[in-house]
Amino acid sequence: MSIQKIGLLVGSLRAASYSRKVAEEMIRLAPAGLQLEIVEIGNLPLYNEDLEPEVPEPWQRFREAIRTKDGIIFVTPEYNRSIPGLLKNAIDVGSRPSGKSVWNRKPGAVASVTPGGLGAFGANHHLRQAMVFLNLPMMQQPEAYLSNIAACFNEAQPADRQRLDQFLERFLSAYADWVSEINGTR
Repeated sequence: MSIQKIGLLVGSLRAASYSRKVAEEMIRLAPAGLQLEIVEIGNLPLYNEDLEPEVPEPWQRFREAIRTKDGIIFVTPEYNRSIPGLLKNAIDVGSRPSGKSVWNRKPGAVASVTPGGLGAFGANHHLRQAMVFLNLPMMQQPEAYLSNIAACFNEAQPADRQRLDQFLERFLSAYADWVSEINGTR
């Protein structure tokens, strides 16, 4: 069985963010055949085409890190019914210069995370919309709208954590199949 290297992009800078905690759980629960790694995006300068002639070092490192991945999982909170600017900037940096996008044909998935009750539906679908243009095929099922996430990391609520882990195991198993299908490694 070949190992598929998967980049995790976390759409939050907060050290104790629930999105980062979910990404760390994904790493812990990854099935055989998937090697998950968080690709940091917090140090990327804002995208500005004027910088392309002398590409900033953080952009170079990020683009190369994504280029070496066999797939991408986005783990994001929702800000104002959309994705955080941090994540949008990373998407833009990776998509440029024109014709050299690092996203092209990488199998993707998204898990949207919120302490609220709507599962960050808006962020999930805004992200999917951008991926259509970037030719990054997104796994359709199972969808991952992780609502009321705080309870999953509350020691007083072990049943919630158990349900989260069971869901993430199913999600990652389906994603492993999706990566194999898109990359032709079945």
